[in-house]
Amino acid sequence: MHEPMTMSVRSIHTFPERRAAGHEHEQADVRADGLVGDRPKRAAVSVVGNDSPHTRANLVLDAPTAQVEALTGRVVRVGDVVLAVEATGNACAGLYGAVGRSGTVRVGDPVEVVEDAS
Repeated sequence: MHEPMTMSVRSIHTFPERRAAGHEHEQADVRADGLVGDRPKRAAVSVVGNDSPHTRANLVLDAPTAQVEALTGRVVRVGDVVLAVEATGNACAGLYGAVGRSGTVRVGDPVEVVEDAS
């Protein structure tokens, strides 16, 4: 058994308009199609590490992106929200998440693995 990774939400962002500046939030409601106020994108939620803060990701975690990407294929709980996370499949850093359970995510919420890929 490996040591569990501990990480939490460092910042939350929405990007209502393509190429426009994003908005930072202390908390956000997350529905099946993504964060309320965010424009529709390829994935409901995008997640990166603290070494990739200038991407247009919704959730920036307080861990390096390599550690965040180690969650690929897992189901995680962040606040009230449950996400199935997968690699982006392109040159973008981080992960894409499909929403399994809607709810609220807040800055400081821990990221907990609830289901392993194996």
